[in-house]
Amino acid sequence: MQNTNGGAALVIPVVVVGLVVRRQLRARPVRRVGSLIAPLVLVVFGAAGIAFGVASVVAEHALTALPVVLLVASLVVAASFGVVRARTVRVWPGPESEVLRKGTTATTGIWLASVAAHIGLALWIDHAAGAGVLGTTSLYAYLAIGLGTQYLIVRRRATAL
Repeated sequence: MQNTNGGAALVIPVVVVGLVVRRQLRARPVRRVGSLIAPLVLVVFGAAGIAFGVASVVAEHALTALPVVLLVASLVVAASFGVVRARTVRVWPGPESEVLRKGTTATTGIWLASVAAHIGLALWIDHAAGAGVLGTTSLYAYLAIGLGTQYLIVRRRATAL
């Protein structure tokens, strides 16, 4: 009998990423606090994921420096993609004194590139670790850093209007 847990475990992150990207393509007001709720939720899931990933590695052997360095590099890459994506989001004054934002086709393309980069880095992290799923389980932390960076820059742009 074949194990189908791998497919089920992949569905949740794909749905989360899909919802994040879909939401970005809608015109919405830029809020002071509301914009950071999703990244904060992802931070909690990200911390839990990284803890689980570390535990999965140390269950087999000691965690070496290379996977940790690659994980940190992955999070820096996430922030970099967030900066680039933030520049592709349209920001404009709305009719009722609010500031609106909406992602563009370029935003979607950069999201896809960002997810591809994470997959590559996650595979590299897991290979370097030699056991466990540290790279794979870092997805939510990757999303939190990238989305949080993007939101902070979009909010800064909105405040300047």
